[in-house]
Amino acid sequence: MTPSSLVHLAAALAAAPFLLGVVNRTKAFFAGRQGPPLLQAYFDMAKLLRKGAVYSRTTTWVFRAGPVVGLAAVLAATGTVPFGTTPAPIAFAGDIVLFAYLLGVMRFATVVAALDTGSSFEGMGASREVAYSALAEPALFLALATLARETGSLSLSGMLPAVTGATWVAAGPALVLVSVALVVVLLAENARIPVDDPNTHLELTMIHEVMVLDHGGPDLAFILYGSALKFWVLASLVVGLAVPVRSGNILADSAAAAAGMLAVAVLVGVVESTLARLRLVRVPQLLVGAGVLSALALVLVLR
Repeated sequence: MTPSSLVHLAAALAAAPFLLGVVNRTKAFFAGRQGPPLLQAYFDMAKLLRKGAVYSRTTTWVFRAGPVVGLAAVLAATGTVPFGTTPAPIAFAGDIVLFAYLLGVMRFATVVAALDTGSSFEGMGASREVAYSALAEPALFLALATLARETGSLSLSGMLPAVTGATWVAAGPALVLVSVALVVVLLAENARIPVDDPNTHLELTMIHEVMVLDHGGPDLAFILYGSALKFWVLASLVVGLAVPVRSGNILADSAAAAAGMLAVAVLVGVVESTLARLRLVRVPQLLVGAGVLSALALVLVLR
């Protein structure tokens, strides 16, 4: 663990909600609106933290623990992802498995908290969330396996910084396939269009949003902040792969990575503004397609 790693971790914790502001402003631009302030996510969380929480008499400690456990899991996952050429504070051989399963713990905490309400409405959303996540995880694991094979490292801190321009020249087609698969996983895991609509409240189309309807106050603030961090860590994977700037200067590499993060946020806003939400029966096809792309990339680097 180095001081620069801690600085980048602190920057991630502070800047993650800003990316959601960039996404919303991009969508507002395409809609011809001014849109909310870039710091609106910070304002929303600050307001929620000042409020009290209301709990149903049918819920147990599981409901209250869900947002806390989920936030703790994604905080730990953030510590395993490098930024630019700076290694992550938590780095060891095999941390790619820890990273994936920390995101799984976050999802599990959200799902069991939704089920603890006893609401069939939230149970419906939990069922959909688990089903789609089960299809997204193979795409993520196969993408990470491809990068591990190509770079010879089982650690995210050794894997992503090792992707350079020379790596793209040697394995360009495989890396393109992995990049596309990771973008699909990013959209699916963060409940974005075309997989889900974070702004919808229609019963027939809700997936993630329905699971958090009964949360309020600080609990909802934890969920919103955890979602922002999840967006950050998955976007970091895309940027680490697609922006192979490795100049050796930490400031220059970090600036390139920061620009890449903004570009990913803009890309998500463009996707949400130009594509329609898929029918629920079409979402599995999209996620299976991402898994096929990752598998094909792995075949290309193994041959």
